Amino acid sequence: MNKQKATLLLADGTLFNGTLIGSPGTNGGEICFNTGMTGYQEIYTDPSYTGQIIVTTTSHIGNYGVINTEIESDHPTIAGIVVNSFSEIFSRIDASGSLQDYLVKYGITGIADLDTRKLVRHIRAKGAMNAIISSEFEDDLAGLKAELNKIPDMNGLELSSKVCTKEPFFFGDENSNYKVACLDFGIKYNILRSLSERGVYCKVFPAKTSLAEMEKWNPDGYFLSNGPGDPAVMEYAVKTTKDILDTNKPVFGICLGHQILAEACGISTFKMHHGHRGLNHPIKNLLSGKSEITSQNHGFVVKKEDVENSDTVEMTHIHLNDQTVAGIKLKNKPAFSVQYHPESSPGPHDSRYLFDDFISLMNNN
Repeated sequence: MNKQKATLLLADGTLFNGTLIGSPGTNGGEICFNTGMTGYQEIYTDPSYTGQIIVTTTSHIGNYGVINTEIESDHPTIAGIVVNSFSEIFSRIDASGSLQDYLVKYGITGIADLDTRKLVRHIRAKGAMNAIISSEFEDDLAGLKAELNKIPDMNGLELSSKVCTKEPFFFGDENSNYKVACLDFGIKYNILRSLSERGVYCKVFPAKTSLAEMEKWNPDGYFLSNGPGDPAVMEYAVKTTKDILDTNKPVFGICLGHQILAEACGISTFKMHHGHRGLNHPIKNLLSGKSEITSQNHGFVVKKEDVENSDTVEMTHIHLNDQTVAGIKLKNKPAFSVQYHPESSPGPHDSRYLFDDFISLMNNN
């Protein structure tokens, strides 16, 4: 690779200098970090990361290239990447190409050769904030600051309607036992795979689809997907979810879908200091007493006090690191949700049973 300089500027004025990776240019978004040791391609293509610059904490990125089967959407959705050591050389025989070529193809600008440990400690102390990566403003800090100031704050930002499918589509075998309407707020492919493997035929609808439109298909249950942005400003999704609950059909929500379900039940959400993103987050299932290691990616969370004071919502899972709400279920409806990712791509498989629980709900219903 030709070594070209790049700059990372944080909203609090902290400046890092490094080497350009990916496409030359200037990209900005909210900076956050993911502690996963593998799975960078799945992370970069997860629509939940829309509008975010990802710091990957493992020291070597790119060394196994990219492969067509390890994607969670049609293309990378991130605003940029920050890595310590970047490799254009890849060792995996079945890789389709290098990560460098992949980033260039989709216009993703990144920066390498900086101290990611120092950067992560800074984010942990100061909190998530906007940042910008550029190979174009080397001697113009004032100009780079001006570009950074144009980036919208993630708090209060609605993104799901921008990243969701524009037209409904089907996934799975049409002769399957169950039909599930999936409301797409930024759905990951492995969620659809996990449902399909359990005998579910999915129809994926755009985020702003009404209940009446989805009911024309006569689904057996509803799925509320993951996605980016602030759930508190998604009134359209909250209203649709309330309508879905009125049908008394089974409902399962993951991540943003979990937050939307909570909002529909009068439970508020709020932005976290720096979020949960990684593959080793410990969760306790309060119903079974068992713990599980989970994959997580979220910057917003459900307000615990609201759940504890609710007459209709029960907390089912709790995050063991900070005691935040990790799962809920409705006491009077066949509906439940979790804050983390049981489809876990990348990540451990401890939580895959939640898809089986959803199947059981539809079977019993």
